[in-house]
Amino acid sequence: MLPAIILILVVAVAGGLVWFNLFRETMIKQFFATMQQPAAPVSTYTVKPGEWMPEIEAIGTVSAIQGVELSVEVAGIVKDIPFKANQIVEKDAPLLQLDDAIEKADIVAARAQDVLMDQTLARARTLNTRGVGAVSAVDEAQSASLAKKAEIAKLQAVMEQKLLKAPFKGTVGIPRIELGQYLPIGTVVVSLQDLSTMRVDFTVPEQTLSEVRIGQPIRLGLTDSDINFQGKITAVEPRIDPATRLVSVRAQVENPGEKLRPGQFAQVRVTLPREENVFTLPQTALVSSLYGDYVFVVRPATNEAKPADAPKPADGAKPADGANAAGQPATADKKEEKLSVAQVFVTPGRRSGLVVEITKGLKEGDIVVTAGQNRLNAGATVKIANDVNPANTAESGLPTK
Repeated sequence: MLPAIILILVVAVAGGLVWFNLFRETMIKQFFATMQQPAAPVSTYTVKPGEWMPEIEAIGTVSAIQGVELSVEVAGIVKDIPFKANQIVEKDAPLLQLDDAIEKADIVAARAQDVLMDQTLARARTLNTRGVGAVSAVDEAQSASLAKKAEIAKLQAVMEQKLLKAPFKGTVGIPRIELGQYLPIGTVVVSLQDLSTMRVDFTVPEQTLSEVRIGQPIRLGLTDSDINFQGKITAVEPRIDPATRLVSVRAQVENPGEKLRPGQFAQVRVTLPREENVFTLPQTALVSSLYGDYVFVVRPATNEAKPADAPKPADGAKPADGANAAGQPATADKKEEKLSVAQVFVTPGRRSGLVVEITKGLKEGDIVVTAGQNRLNAGATVKIANDVNPANTAESGLPTK
């Protein structure tokens, strides 16, 4: 009997272990199958039509409205450099003096000879008047006097070329010459830039040429997040580059504080006329895929179980304490509505800054997810958390009433 009892106990224990393992696996599968995923926090933006000011984006190069590399017209040795780097100089201010001692001496000698030739001319005219001098002598003396005066003017011009002056008011750069240095013709001395007003040269696609005109306002900055300079278009190239299909445009920009410098890279925004009733979204809301562009739209959850119909109280009877007029617990009215997201394909239009135009797929009042899409799929449960919302960074480009 004892071996049979032991065998029965062993079989019972083994069967219990097998049943427990099967029961555990079944319960685990059932738990994960029925477990609800926690609501994912997302930032949202409510779609609404309004005014929108589109812009043409371009990249340009900044230069001074007046800027030159000053060089010498004649050869010579540097005698004086009457300026310092980054100094603001007035128009006609001296910037370089070459040695002009020889020219000064030549002018003194030429003027002395000019006096003698004037006296010779006067004597020849007197003799001719008295009838003892030939007319040809007067002509020769007059020609020699005029030639000497022209020689003096030439020497004076050469001497003036040895004094380099500022052609306009501006800021000088670093001098590229030294005292005592011999300068051949054409040697660059210094850069002179008028930094009060700048100009920017940029290009736009030929498709936008009809939207660009002289006098049109632009915005300019050194980065996408710092476009604070205002200007206007002053010239549009009438010819389209056949190689690039781009049109060259030039604009003039005020430079308060001289923050812009020649040669800088610039982000340019050409302001277009304001438009009405345009749907726009922050570009962070748009998701691109192989099947097209789409957004996630927040909607009430459709798979939420509805409570069974509760019996209505009899006529004249009052609801029980803690219940509402329908006989349901009062806490049901305060229950937070569950939200889910739907994947909606849209047709994007023009882009401007951080904003994209939506031409098809959305309607007024749609709540679109602007951040948190990487954790979502169609039908996912979400909760709105707009404490940090990328849509706020694009506020200037979004529709306004």
